[in-house]
Amino acid sequence: MRRINSFFLVLAAVTAAVVILALSIGTVSFSPARVLRMTASAIFGAEDSSLEAVILLRLRLPRVILGLIVGGGLAVAGVIFQGIFRNPLVEPYTLGVSGGAALGISLAFILGPLFPRFTLPLFGFAGAWLAVSTAYAIARRRRFLRIPYLLLIGVMISFISSALIMLLLSVADLHRFRAVIYWTMGSLDSADPVLLWFAIPVIVLGSAAALTRAWTLNALELGEEGAIGLGVRLRRDQRQLFFLGSLLAGTAVAAAGVIGFVGLVVPHVVRLFLGNDHRLTIPASFLAGGTFLVFCDLIARTVRSPAELPVGVVTGIIGGSLFIYFLASGRGRGEQ
Repeated sequence: MRRINSFFLVLAAVTAAVVILALSIGTVSFSPARVLRMTASAIFGAEDSSLEAVILLRLRLPRVILGLIVGGGLAVAGVIFQGIFRNPLVEPYTLGVSGGAALGISLAFILGPLFPRFTLPLFGFAGAWLAVSTAYAIARRRRFLRIPYLLLIGVMISFISSALIMLLLSVADLHRFRAVIYWTMGSLDSADPVLLWFAIPVIVLGSAAALTRAWTLNALELGEEGAIGLGVRLRRDQRQLFFLGSLLAGTAVAAAGVIGFVGLVVPHVVRLFLGNDHRLTIPASFLAGGTFLVFCDLIARTVRSPAELPVGVVTGIIGGSLFIYFLASGRGRGEQ
């Protein structure tokens, strides 16, 4: 218990440090003390219309909050899918969920004025749910899921989704073409207030709902037959978990674009410290995922300042490198 408490204390301290750094560093830099003073003043209602306050409170703070929420949602979605399939290489990106969400939201972008911007998460969820439902239905041709088939199907769904997005782009005007291309690279640059305030309750409540299903995920660690023996209603509970994972991934993609590998890297690292108890890994992954994404965004906007890289590029480089490492070292083989 002391080790677990120490881990959460260290994780909370790292999160606080990364958040303060992200708020402090940029084209215009502030001291950490200045950041804390301005933030505290805003919380307690003090009016500050200075340029520094605008940069900190209206530009950087929403961006950091979006990073925490999106990173946390993607990490929890990764925990859910990895728990269902007992395989650390399963996550929204490799399962095709992110690709399906990207296709749904690209369609919403192309349709343009027909749908208001706040409907983007609905398109994202619909695409994610369609992708994961298709993969689930094909892989479960027998009584139990076959993990290698599922991963291959997920990869194929991602390829098909990418091809369909290219098809949509080929008929789009230049403005929508640019919007979709930039969005598919993933970015926290424009934290849309509508999407931000939509994403916060959906992802927080979805993650809390996932925590209530921790016992089911722990039971699935014993295999599907073992979980049934413990009283898990396999089909129903798996559908509920698929729904939660798709909701989290679809909302995250709608809010910030396609950001890969957060759901792969973060849960794996958390399990190295906490083991497979989902009562611990779900909240730890939420906090660590948000911290990881905010840190990657800090790199993305400072490495070539004043120009910015899409944050999806940074997470892709780091996550893809670790993905290859897991495969090469044998740590990602999981249960087949």
